Amino acid sequence: MNEAQIEITIPYLFRCPISLDLLEDPVTLCTGQTYDRSSIEKWLAAGNLTCPVTMQKLHDPSIVPNHTLRHLINQWLQLGPQFHHGNNSATFDYLAALKHTLESPQSTLENKLQVLEKITVLSDEYCSFRKSCFHQLSFLKLLLELVFGREDSPPPPPLQLSKSYMEFLELALSCILKLLPFVSLEPLNMMKDEPKLSTFMLLFEKGTVSVKVSLCHLIDSTASPQTEEVCHILGNSHKLVHEIVQLVHQGFEASKVAIKAMSALCSLQSNRENLVRGGAIDGIIAYISGCETRQRNLAPLAMATMKKLLVLESAKECLVNHPNGIETLVKMVFRVCDQECSESAVGVLSIVCHDFGSAREEAIGAGVLTQLLFLLQSQCGTKTKTKARMLLKLLRSKWIEEPKKV
Repeated sequence: MNEAQIEITIPYLFRCPISLDLLEDPVTLCTGQTYDRSSIEKWLAAGNLTCPVTMQKLHDPSIVPNHTLRHLINQWLQLGPQFHHGNNSATFDYLAALKHTLESPQSTLENKLQVLEKITVLSDEYCSFRKSCFHQLSFLKLLLELVFGREDSPPPPPLQLSKSYMEFLELALSCILKLLPFVSLEPLNMMKDEPKLSTFMLLFEKGTVSVKVSLCHLIDSTASPQTEEVCHILGNSHKLVHEIVQLVHQGFEASKVAIKAMSALCSLQSNRENLVRGGAIDGIIAYISGCETRQRNLAPLAMATMKKLLVLESAKECLVNHPNGIETLVKMVFRVCDQECSESAVGVLSIVCHDFGSAREEAIGAGVLTQLLFLLQSQCGTKTKTKARMLLKLLRSKWIEEPKKV
């Protein structure tokens, strides 16, 4: 095989964006982009003060070694030419051997970690035959059993959740999430079993933030007709909902997946009352209030979830009684760069302002009238403007009617 053919087989993420060659010494800039050290050093030495990919100005020109990516590249190189050149028979046999290592009682935790690292690399690089092999060999079912326990081999109790075992869980969950897009979701139904559900709860309570983030992604995957029963069981766990709400306060990435998990659970009407009792409204308000200081691209999803919950009187009361609830929504009404947020905020305010005089008073006091007028003068869509006019009409009519009642 000539050099050009070999280059084609290099996974996209393993190439330097500047040289397009395999990364030999990957380093990362403050923008999060990774380059080969020699290439980016030449770029910077030439007087360039921007990131070559994003063209952002570098407020910090230092470069940091990307040890994780370097390790994955080394793992990929060690897989051998049969994977780089598409030998299907060798691929299937190799994956079967990896599965055997994971299943074997004689395999140590270190052995299993090495196997999971190889699976991470193999699932990252696109290959339709390889993905078919993962499905045929039931890798998803096996990985779920390794994390949540088999009937004959439950996972370790809390005292045994050591640092190395937590590393194993993080990697296994990462592999599960990589396999989910191209395999059947049916294996997720094993979560209906009480022992596995207990383990799920234990990991959410005792696990690292990384483990909790992965579990939230797993919950997000249950919003499917194939796994509706699992979604119902998880959504009716008050403890789990409480843990998800707490995750909103654990940092940007954690808060995003917490919102996704709440949205998935909210897809079932039977879960909504428990979500409200578990503090979902408070969690959503905490999330969207962060839009004032940084871009939160899931704010529309958060407010769409809130709108679904507001069919319940208990949810409306939670929102109205929240010390910052109405004010936070008012601040979202006029979003120049996010019309979807504006439309959602107007919709949610319309619901609570229709039923609660205190909400109307607070919204007016927080400046909603000015926000709505700015919105109507903006380039927002017709649908958003229609909703804004309806809210203005509602506030005006209620403002006139209520003094007559006094």
